[in-house]
Amino acid sequence: MSEKPSVLFVCVHNAGRSQMAAGYMAALSNGQVEVLSAGSEPKDAINPVAVQAMAEEGIDIAGNTPKILTTDAVRDSDVVITMGCGDTCPIFPGKRYEDWELDDPAGQGIDAVRPIRDDIKARIEQLLSEILPAKA
Repeated sequence: MSEKPSVLFVCVHNAGRSQMAAGYMAALSNGQVEVLSAGSEPKDAINPVAVQAMAEEGIDIAGNTPKILTTDAVRDSDVVITMGCGDTCPIFPGKRYEDWELDDPAGQGIDAVRPIRDDIKARIEQLLSEILPAKA
């Protein structure tokens, strides 16, 4: 990995799960990780319930925009986390890939999205403990 590891979060629409994960990674890594997110079929806007769920945690993702997944984004990342996009993600040797099985928050109310958000946070904390050097 480079000095600053880069993590790419990918889901189909880049409007919910991957945006929440990117928001947590940016906030919890304190700028020590380059954070990217993308979707294989991005929506026009971020899921407003995902925005609300993250705002409850003090993380603002409202200004983010869903982006299309590119081969370059995968090639330039150290870690690629997929969330339900499966085979649409290109594979490059030497990268770390993980597929996180998470419910899709699309069309769900805030009570259904909070547990998804909390699951994502726990996974981000675990991933950070693995990719960042321990503080002396």
